[in-house]
This record gives sequence, structure tokens and C-alpha cells, in this order.
Amino acid sequence: MSALLESLPCESCHNIELGEKRNKVASIVAGLLFFSGWWMAIDASTSDYINTKDVFHLCGVFSALSLLMVNSISNEQLRGEGFTDGVCGGGIGPKIWFFFGFLMGFGALLGSCWILFGEYVMINDEAKKLFNPTSIYPGVAFFLQNLFIFLASLVFKFGRTEDLWG
Repeated sequence: MSALLESLPCESCHNIELGEKRNKVASIVAGLLFFSGWWMAIDASTSDYINTKDVFHLCGVFSALSLLMVNSISNEQLRGEGFTDGVCGGGIGPKIWFFFGFLMGFGALLGSCWILFGEYVMINDEAKKLFNPTSIYPGVAFFLQNLFIFLASLVFKFGRTEDLWG
């Protein structure tokens, strides 16, 4: 990333220091990615309903749940410095929750990839009998929805710092 910034002609691009604005910028970018993803999926369903199935929204729902699961665990809990007592204490419970959150998000992303290629791009004889879309746009929209939500989860988790929380 620094090599890319150093290749830019302007001097002000070399030393980008967000400081206290880092959490705000990460939250805004993650929110825009999340909003854009859902906007695309809803647009595909409303503007081209004939070429969509309602079940294709499940990947987006699981992706959104993944975002909540991943970001409900603080970095302190992942390091094992948070709670030390209780059933899920000691760092094992939060790590399992975090792992399954990422697993669910990545699974939703792979599921949306299967929807795009399996239902919209690669049309075989069996699929023509059950579902025969005339447009590829809904498949692309569902894939981009899950990609944007997954990226929003990453930006919201790793783009913020917990040092500024006090």
C-alpha cells in the first residue's frame, strides 16, 4: 500500500494520518458497503423479479448475521485479555464465536458465487426445467451484495482501533 501511495505525484498523499478520524472513516465505509450490497439485492428483486428466487436472499441474511457475529467480539477478547470467568470465558468462547462468524460470512460469499455461476451463468438441461433466467443481472447483484457485506465486515472489524474508546 505504501508503494502505491509513494508512486502518486502529490506530496499530501504520502502521509495520510487519520488519527482520531479512523473509527469514523471505517464506520462510514463499512456502512456504505453494507447499504450498497443490500441496495443491489433489493433492486435486483424488484426490477427483475421474474429472474430471481426469494431463496437467493438467504445468503445476504447469513452474511449480515456474520457481520454482527464478527464485530460483536472485541480484539481484547480475541487476545484473551477480556473475560476470564464464566462458561465461555478465557478467550475460547469468543474465538469460537469469531471463527463461526467468519465461516458463515465466507460460506455466504461462496453460496452467492454458486448462485451466480450455477443458476445464472452455467445453464444446463435440468436447470432449464426448474429455473430459466433470461438476465444475469440478479446473479451479479446477489454476488456483489455478499461481497460488499463481507468487505464491510472486514473494514468494520479491522479498520477501527479500540484504543480511542477509552
